[in-house]
Amino acid sequence: MIRGPISTDSIGSGAPTPPTAPQTFVSAADRSRLTPAALEALRGLARSWKLSSQEAADLLGVSVSTWERIRANTWKQSLSQDQLMRVSAMVGIFKGLHLLFVDDMADRWVRLRNGGPLFLNLTPIEAMHEGGIPAMLEIRRYIDALRGGL
Repeated sequence: MIRGPISTDSIGSGAPTPPTAPQTFVSAADRSRLTPAALEALRGLARSWKLSSQEAADLLGVSVSTWERIRANTWKQSLSQDQLMRVSAMVGIFKGLHLLFVDDMADRWVRLRNGGPLFLNLTPIEAMHEGGIPAMLEIRRYIDALRGGL
């Protein structure tokens, strides 16, 4: 009988370990644990993409004053499930662009108008702002498809 994938702790030990559940952002403990790394990544991404405070706030789904506290590293709350999903999607886009392009185009791409059906002559930043999480996830899939990841 096949019961699904079983991993072992070390080669030759034969001690099976149960498969791990996929990471979600539902648990308050997980959100608290993941928030510092997510905020650090978001601050770096905002610098690389040259996001204004308004753009960064809009993409994260917070007020400009909250973004300013996040940027200054004085905001001490956990991100919500929605906010972690937004950060995850943007980090995936950032990573995909840096795998796709070897020069500064990786960071400039989000500012270029795109006439494709996903963008409708908006920049990717504008499309993410207008479409929220669904657009962020679609843009991430689009980048992955461009680089042959799908």
